[in-house]
Amino acid sequence: MKVYLFILSLFFCSISFAQSSISGTVTDGNGLPVPGASVAVMGDATGTITDSDGKFSLRTSQMPPFSVQVSNVGFTTQTVQVTSASQKLSVSLQEEETKLNEIVISASRTPERVLESPVTIERMNAQDIRNTTSATFYDGLENLKEVHFNTSSLSFKSINTRGFATVANTRFMQLVDGMDNSSPALNFVLGNLIGISDLDAANVELLPGASSALYGANAFNGILFMNSKSPFTNQGISFYYKRGETSQDVAGTNEFHDFGIRAAHAFSDTFAGKANFTYMKGTEWIAADATDTGANPEGLSPNPNYDGLNLYGDEVSTNIKDVGKTLASLGLIPASAVNILPNYNVARTGYREQDLTDNKIRSVKADFSLHFRPWANDVEFILQHKLGFGNTIYQGANRYALKDFYMNQTRFEVKAKNFFVRAYMTTEDAGNSYDMRFAAWNVNRAWKDDSTWFGQYAGAYIQATLAGQAPETAHAIARGVADTGRFLPGSTQFNNALAGVIDNPDLTEGAKFIDRSKLYHSDVNYNFKDLVKFAEIQLGGSFRQYEMNSAGTIFTDFDGPIRYDEYGAYTQVTKKFLTDERLKFTGSVRYDKSQNFDGFVSPRVAFVYSAGADKKHNFRLSYQTGFRNPTTQDQYIGLDLGPFALIGSAPDNLTRYVETRTNSAAGAAIAGNGPVSTLSGVQAYNNSYTIPSVQAFGAALAANPGDLAGAAALLDVAEIGLVKPERVQAFELGYRAVVKNDLSVDVSTYYNIYNDFLSQARVFTPYYGLVGNDVTNPENLKSYQALINGDRRVYQIYTNSKAQVTSLGFGIGVSKKVYRDFEVGVNYNYAEFSFDQAEDPSFIPGFNTPKHRIKGSFGNSKLFKNFGFNMNVRYNTAYLWQSSFADGMVPENTVFDAQVNYAIPYLKSVLKVGATNLFGKDYIQVIGAGAIGQQWFASLTINP
Repeated sequence: MKVYLFILSLFFCSISFAQSSISGTVTDGNGLPVPGASVAVMGDATGTITDSDGKFSLRTSQMPPFSVQVSNVGFTTQTVQVTSASQKLSVSLQEEETKLNEIVISASRTPERVLESPVTIERMNAQDIRNTTSATFYDGLENLKEVHFNTSSLSFKSINTRGFATVANTRFMQLVDGMDNSSPALNFVLGNLIGISDLDAANVELLPGASSALYGANAFNGILFMNSKSPFTNQGISFYYKRGETSQDVAGTNEFHDFGIRAAHAFSDTFAGKANFTYMKGTEWIAADATDTGANPEGLSPNPNYDGLNLYGDEVSTNIKDVGKTLASLGLIPASAVNILPNYNVARTGYREQDLTDNKIRSVKADFSLHFRPWANDVEFILQHKLGFGNTIYQGANRYALKDFYMNQTRFEVKAKNFFVRAYMTTEDAGNSYDMRFAAWNVNRAWKDDSTWFGQYAGAYIQATLAGQAPETAHAIARGVADTGRFLPGSTQFNNALAGVIDNPDLTEGAKFIDRSKLYHSDVNYNFKDLVKFAEIQLGGSFRQYEMNSAGTIFTDFDGPIRYDEYGAYTQVTKKFLTDERLKFTGSVRYDKSQNFDGFVSPRVAFVYSAGADKKHNFRLSYQTGFRNPTTQDQYIGLDLGPFALIGSAPDNLTRYVETRTNSAAGAAIAGNGPVSTLSGVQAYNNSYTIPSVQAFGAALAANPGDLAGAAALLDVAEIGLVKPERVQAFELGYRAVVKNDLSVDVSTYYNIYNDFLSQARVFTPYYGLVGNDVTNPENLKSYQALINGDRRVYQIYTNSKAQVTSLGFGIGVSKKVYRDFEVGVNYNYAEFSFDQAEDPSFIPGFNTPKHRIKGSFGNSKLFKNFGFNMNVRYNTAYLWQSSFADGMVPENTVFDAQVNYAIPYLKSVLKVGATNLFGKDYIQVIGAGAIGQQWFASLTINP
């Protein structure tokens, strides 16, 4: 028996020692380590992944000779022959010849090749992120096909895909590790404020079309996915430092600095953690467009009603003759002097934007996460906290200085190969942010109230005219008198007044806005592919709650936070047919319900046919629908902006918004309610005239003062319905192919039909009377007198256009290795829209997208040993910009970016020097925002 056991033990020992032990290093073409590469023994289930240094080790029961396969996204797969039982391997992966074979997840919520994606998709892999010619990888997104930027600030850039986007692009969604990056109160993405670090970015995927069938309400015109690196596969400490200069005609040349560090470590096979920190500071692209937007009926120079685009305070304007009438009624001037005053508006003197902010930007991002894999399978628990804060400029209805603005997100997620369960919370705090237009108004009023200023102006004008001065000179004298005592920018008086104003949330005296809103979200997805074999079936759902908390400074939440809920559920089926599974069908449907609106069903159907012997010619056809719920602002905003007020369309919001307006001297008697009238959202939506018809009414009376009936017939009652979700039907046809192994072609065309297009309309609401065209109705007559007396209020209200809007586009992208490792890429996009203006005369589409865009790239990451370069060029035609802040034409422009890099393998480092807008002039992408100048940078990245 002992002999038997001895022999048996020798047998097992022989088995245990009959193993091969393999180790090695995986690097890229520059000799830098490739972390997270898959190393698998062919013909065996044994495998592992490389660590942050590109190293690996594994054991297998196979004895030499056998093969090991090494692969990673963005690189060609390498097969290495193992000839000894304890061999050390050195594997160099080459960049993938074509990006169309890469694996993406976002298009169908399941891994698939880009070639087989049922919809248009763009991608940046780790190599693209390292090779970007921009100062950050996020800025580099602008070089992707179908992407156009709306730049509000050096640090705040909004992504626009397929049009209808301002800086506040509520039709575009951005997810970081599955979390929606949108501001809870604003409902749009604040660039990369709380996004992801260059060091932690694993890859980026972009779907430029409607994606509501899988991702819900706000995935309307596009969705961006930014995925971070795992601390299990990408370990160690990474670091970068960038220093450079920005150069702009207005701001001059200024330094900027950008620093980042990432630390990740797997403490065991079951527990890992990581932390990221980045800090950036620089000088803003200063907005200094002095274009006069004020009416100047007599063509005087300078315009007494001057309203500079980037000057604020000069929006406070009034009819100077009406001022004279008031002065005469108070006995301050003789009645005969009133006729000396002109019958047009005069504006207060404004302040430049650069006088109202320090023009310094700052961005700080940090995140911390713990990762648990407690079992031998792929189940992972993740607890993460992200935060971002800093200073930047946002352009909405006004220009806003976001100072010490703060956002944070906390996520808990359980995920595995076939499912995930995720919950997160987003909170924000506006910090010391303020409205620059209100800041100028109230700094002006701090040294002289409006009534006094205009009264002094009127009196001085009369005196100058009686002294024989021409109108231009009389206006100059009057302004000089009225501006006596004005706080000059930079003075102690000005600085103290500005500090007080921007710290005061009462917009009648201050400019600060308060925002401590929150968003709670949870979603779940399960893929039954391991349980159901005939097709791949997925089920999922989500729940979201908004909590608006602005203390009445933005929303009508003066009596406490406003909350409302949204939820949705979806399913998707994917099935391959025909010989060799050449035809792939994807069908999905989603139901969503918001607390304030009816439910909505979003279907999607797509077919992909793979032709050719190696399936490298892929044709796709898809139909999908999208919808967008009205945002928190669309529903609950209640913001007095001075010249007009914004009122959200939720039924309860109409009664929540109330304000009092001072009647004119003549109007006080007509109104019958004394010197003031009380208005609410009810009057704005239900008792208003359209602005074009009021303008026509005024012109008709000016031409024929006695024909009130004829003028009244020109008035159109504004028929504004309460806001509801907008819808889009998207048709897309595309072709992707790999030709002769090194030529990639991607062609797509789309046609979108929008119904119930969410829009804003401005209306005139009379202080008294009822709107209508019946001159025999006393209440209608009161409303006419209100218009004549200037007793009218402009409201900007939220509604849906009656017009059907359509858009169409075409895009083609081609990339090829032209000589050795030189790669050239070119893409072109065409975009256009149309609608019948007669169906909705007041509708402003705000397409804000060039009709033609051309982008090109040329580079070589291995020009010679450890040295590479890359260049990008972008061209777009001129286009019309429309927004609540300003309208105008954005000129055509050509932008050239370039970078050179040098790898130092033994230091695990990369040196990069680059520049954006090289050789170019300052250019704009947003009317009213600062012109974009040049940016030079040099960076050192260690352990990239």
